[in-house]
Amino acid sequence: MMSTEVPGLDRLREAYAETSQATQLTPLLESAVLARETGAARVFVKAESLQWSGSFKARGAYWRLKQLSPEEARRGVVAFSSGNFAQGLAAAGQSLGIPVTIVMPIDAPAAKREATKAYGARVVLTDHGDRAREEVAAARAREISETEGLVLLHPFDDPEIVAGQAGAGLEALDQLAAKGVVADIVLCPVGGGGLIGGVALAFHHLSPSTEVFAVEPEGFNGLGASLANGALSAVPLAEKSICDGLMARRPGEAPFAAITTTNVRALTVDDASVRRAMTTAFERLKLVLEPSGASSLAALLGGKVDVAGKTVLVVATGGNVSLADFLVHVNNA
Repeated sequence: MMSTEVPGLDRLREAYAETSQATQLTPLLESAVLARETGAARVFVKAESLQWSGSFKARGAYWRLKQLSPEEARRGVVAFSSGNFAQGLAAAGQSLGIPVTIVMPIDAPAAKREATKAYGARVVLTDHGDRAREEVAAARAREISETEGLVLLHPFDDPEIVAGQAGAGLEALDQLAAKGVVADIVLCPVGGGGLIGGVALAFHHLSPSTEVFAVEPEGFNGLGASLANGALSAVPLAEKSICDGLMARRPGEAPFAAITTTNVRALTVDDASVRRAMTTAFERLKLVLEPSGASSLAALLGGKVDVAGKTVLVVATGGNVSLADFLVHVNNA
């Protein structure tokens, strides 16, 4: 059974002290244009799309691998992922000399699959048919773990993953403080909840007045449903979203335990608004964002939260998208 321990502030700081030596200090960009367009006092974008391996996932992956025993590290690890955790774990494994096997759905973006291989990971593909793809991939990863003796890692349902991902929040808090700014609102994309769990904890401890909003794709609002029900809840299998990295049907137990100690609220965005946000990020911020990474910006631009006169932090989580797919998305915006 997965641990639901909620990491405390000391653990978050310990993880960040370790991972900051191996990850990129991603920029905090201020946009006066976005502030004017939305009525916000100030808008800051935390560009995790510029992290090593193209997303925030490298933070949690590196910290989790550092928790392995020498024997576990020698044998290696296996995990399932549609792409960003795959790349983050593969990159972390390569830097630490730990063998990594990734199980990916056959319809995961080819760019993410090839990038994962480029970091030296072995990639195993699964065909899920009409079943939930994460369930099929997870079952295959468990099978490989049992037959090959590899340590099975979960991409988000792990307290140590939550602790590692919190580095994005701690880093943003430091950057805001250096500017003499306190965020009134944080908008953060959500798939399984590992990032929002860590970010929410960081702000809960160090900036309790900040409101944190979880942004999910329409049809994949497992966190919103869980918060509304007061217990973990899975939403029905929906049509595919362009937000490939956010298609979990329910949050993990460990992230949800962390989230429920804070005051996170959830909202949803549709594919059309995400496409427009990708275009805006490219034109106004000079950032290339994948759909999942642009969902928080879509929530801001779509008026999903009243930001009038407030200071807003938008977490732009990833930029792992091929040129061909990026052009398809923005041309359909």
